[in-house]
Amino acid sequence: MRHFYESIIGDGVMDLSEESAKHIVRVLRMQVGDQFVLTDGNGVKATAQIISTDKKSCTVDIIDRTELNNENGKIVLAISFTKNSARMEWLLEKITEIGVTEIIPLLSKRSERSKIKKERFDKILVSAMLQSQQYHLPILHEPTSFEEVIKIEAGNKFIAHCENDTEKKHLNLYCHPEPVEGQLILIGPEGDFTTEEIEQASQQNFKSVSLGNNRLRTETAGLVAVTLLQHAKA
Repeated sequence: MRHFYESIIGDGVMDLSEESAKHIVRVLRMQVGDQFVLTDGNGVKATAQIISTDKKSCTVDIIDRTELNNENGKIVLAISFTKNSARMEWLLEKITEIGVTEIIPLLSKRSERSKIKKERFDKILVSAMLQSQQYHLPILHEPTSFEEVIKIEAGNKFIAHCENDTEKKHLNLYCHPEPVEGQLILIGPEGDFTTEEIEQASQQNFKSVSLGNNRLRTETAGLVAVTLLQHAKA
């Protein structure tokens, strides 16, 4: 069945948001009696059946409701957003499909971008969640300073960088199926983290890691990092 997003899902009869109603009625031309799945992005999976429609509204009956746990575990990606919005939109879509739980736009010394189009980016996250038929929407934080991000507590904390003077291992060597209380990885801007930032992260118990021998674009590095952390839990 098709999946749709509603920020609040009640019990029994409810009216859908105008955006969902228009898509269901005008675009998909669904009829009274048709069923689909609703999620609020917080683990609710509800089966809804249409009981009435008009051009701008759709009323449904919630005939089944389930609360699902997030089996992905907590994977937090803190990444410096680039100036190229299209590349970052692509990243947000793909890491949502893979199973990231939180995204932090990271403000480091060499970051190219200090503001984000949060409303647009949130819509991309919702679309990717629905397309991949998941029920937990990743949290997109406001841009946060490097100094604040390295204070975040997590079971595993990593910083990926290209500095050769620092001892580091491939991220894959740290990935294991045993449960941990969250995983946080930092991905820097195109100009990489500064030596000072790497040292600051080390002092906060971040492990320096490599993502391979090739020098990756910021968004590629973010995708690889989330994939490795998620794959380890499979």
